[in-house]
Amino acid sequence: MDYDLIVIGGGAAGLTSAGMAANFGMKTLMVEADRLGGDCTWHGCIPSKALLHLASLKNAADQSMYFTDLEKVGKVDFKKVIQRVHELRDQVYQEADRPEIYEKMGVDLAFGKACFVDDHTIEISSETETKYLSSKYFIIATGSKAQIPDIAGIDQIPYLTNHTLFDLDTLPEHLVILGGGHVSCEMAQAFKRFGSKVTILEAQDRLLPRDDPKAAQILLDQYRSEDIEVILNADLQQLSMDQSQILCKMNNSDETDILKASHFLVAAGRIPSIKSLKLDKAGVQTTKTGIFVNEYCQTNRRHIYAAGDVTGRFNLTHMAEHMAKTAITNIVFKIPKKMDSNKLTWVTYTDPEVAGLGMSEVQLLQKGRSFQVYEFPYSKVDRALATGNTKGLIRIFARSWDGKIYGAAVVGDRAGEMIAELSLALKHGITLRNIADTIHAYPSFALGVRRAADQWYVRKQSLGLVKFLKTLFRYRGALPDLSDPHRII
Repeated sequence: MDYDLIVIGGGAAGLTSAGMAANFGMKTLMVEADRLGGDCTWHGCIPSKALLHLASLKNAADQSMYFTDLEKVGKVDFKKVIQRVHELRDQVYQEADRPEIYEKMGVDLAFGKACFVDDHTIEISSETETKYLSSKYFIIATGSKAQIPDIAGIDQIPYLTNHTLFDLDTLPEHLVILGGGHVSCEMAQAFKRFGSKVTILEAQDRLLPRDDPKAAQILLDQYRSEDIEVILNADLQQLSMDQSQILCKMNNSDETDILKASHFLVAAGRIPSIKSLKLDKAGVQTTKTGIFVNEYCQTNRRHIYAAGDVTGRFNLTHMAEHMAKTAITNIVFKIPKKMDSNKLTWVTYTDPEVAGLGMSEVQLLQKGRSFQVYEFPYSKVDRALATGNTKGLIRIFARSWDGKIYGAAVVGDRAGEMIAELSLALKHGITLRNIADTIHAYPSFALGVRRAADQWYVRKQSLGLVKFLKTLFRYRGALPDLSDPHRII
């Protein structure tokens, strides 16, 4: 064999796989068709969060007019905005993803399109050459791309995806976004705050269908307060062009509406990038969502693994890295290691942020688990009050008798940071009682997690115990009212 391991794909999963393998002494090759960094660096996480940050600066400047003599910020120079997004994206590439970093680690690189010839050999084709290389092991990490729905006329309009959105140099007058997931929600708020009119079309009856319903409703209320139009149960029938406008024919009950847009963004899910891999040559099985893998990230071929979006399992950068680590651990050490998929966490970086962890309330009910919901509102978090960001809620799903955490949902400012503490607790069996007994800095947003955990103690309080203490120590105070088990203390 030419290599111990060949990694196909240079995104988050591929970079993690190749770097770890080389670090453990494997002769490693990483193949990438375009640029290292993948979707996250060039078309996803980094540019979207950079755009969101710049939009939040614009929004903060606008809000400052309420307590200063400054005028509201005028029209945004969107070319400068996109230029800054590109600068930040390039900075991440230079510091974390450029080829020299991985070559220094001992990783060989090949740029071109890879496909299997047999289960131990791949063909790599570039503009200058075609070569064949073999390996003992493979990790497929080719990622995913935007799913384009089968809507009449969609191929007749200049629609955008995450691959083209960040190449815009003019601000859309009216951006219509198909889909109500995290990409849609993040970009809707960013472009609205820059000055675009924005409409979200979501086929289901709420935003963020995978998230906690209460959290999703708080975000929907915020969007409506910002005049972001959200059409739920949307039935988009046809797309067409009228000169420079995109016409969206909507079926609204008995009526047919025409929605006019300057730009149309497709954010309605992802499909795995596997078409050109010739997986059948290697005997690798696929499903409707991607490459089939077991809990060890192993395909049906024992020496071929897959990680990240290409499996269709999670479509999250941090889970792509986790899957890559799982695969490498199994390949290098031959010690069985499973994915920790039941403790998954995710964040939508809107304002307010929406974060989830582990099992949802619906999933717990479906599994027949005995649990309670411990809630604490942002309106009682002093740091939130001090900053004026009181829209939010902390919800923790835990076992009643000992406070063992099953899952959580946080919506509000810094939710993405706050969920990290609960993620650590879930991973290591730290209970609500443990969190409640831990000193948290005041005033911090994280203190809200401790206050939510305090509710476990609140529900454990009994009138009988209070009566016993009053009798034993001759206390003279009144008995507390414990009639509401969900009271906030």
